[in-house]
Amino acid sequence: MAIAKAERLMNLALCLLGTRRPLSKRELRGSIEAYLEAGSDESFNRMFERDKDDLRELGLVIETVEGLDGDIGYLARRDSNRLPPITLSAEEAAALEIAAKVWQQARLAGAASGALQKLRAAGMPEAEDTYEVPSALEPRIPVHEAAFEPLMLACRDRRPVTFDYRKGNSARAEQRQVEPWGLECWRGHWYLAGWDRERGAERVFRLSRITGRVRSRAGVFTAAIPDVVTVRETVESWAGETATRTARIRLRGGAGFPLRSRAVSVRDLGDGWDELEIPYGHGLDAWLVEFGPDVVVLGPAGLRADVVDRLRAVAKD
Repeated sequence: MAIAKAERLMNLALCLLGTRRPLSKRELRGSIEAYLEAGSDESFNRMFERDKDDLRELGLVIETVEGLDGDIGYLARRDSNRLPPITLSAEEAAALEIAAKVWQQARLAGAASGALQKLRAAGMPEAEDTYEVPSALEPRIPVHEAAFEPLMLACRDRRPVTFDYRKGNSARAEQRQVEPWGLECWRGHWYLAGWDRERGAERVFRLSRITGRVRSRAGVFTAAIPDVVTVRETVESWAGETATRTARIRLRGGAGFPLRSRAVSVRDLGDGWDELEIPYGHGLDAWLVEFGPDVVVLGPAGLRADVVDRLRAVAKD
């Protein structure tokens, strides 16, 4: 639905920008397929007025002109909607180059690449390491979850959503009603931060645990939206970045290098095992489960129980 609306807005903008004279509603309806499919004049009028307001909110200057016969027409003059000269520094251009590379594996790759080419054509300086030149290290954000795109659009448009979510220690999914704030990538996994309406509190959801379709809901947000930095800190805290204590684990030799890099201390136990003391925060149990039989939790008891519960849930699946 969001993609169809975006296409309709784009077509309306192109019609208004491409005409030399004002176009009436009747002419616009006959030129845009989505308007032709409107069931009635009333439905078309509501759709057109919403689209016109949305384009103006996005910054398009649309003029309303009354003709000699009293008919109202609309147009968007190119000189009124022309962007000023682009004056990006070399550092700013490099940042945009990196951003385009980051999204290279996502469905937004085409849009990112196209936007970059348009900026270059408009005079943006090229970074030394251009988009086409391969390098030994490339920043990437893998996006494999089907829930990513609908949630990204919902965050952008401030639309509540519902989806089925399976917690790490549960074999069954539960429906959640969420006001989405933002998406964050942490340790190679995508997380959604938002307001859980049923629980009346902020929550963080790992996208790989969302099952089925993400559905948009009507209505407005009921909770205040925190700033971007606060959302990022919320995800880090729930995903295990904010540690409040330490845990002891046994780790097989030659395995679990991400855990070793965060260890406060490491002690050789012999027989191919090491004992590590690592920071313990929310979400550590989910991370430890990913290392399978290479990790044994020694303490605290609550963490060990959580890991066992997650492993049992996986075994049931």
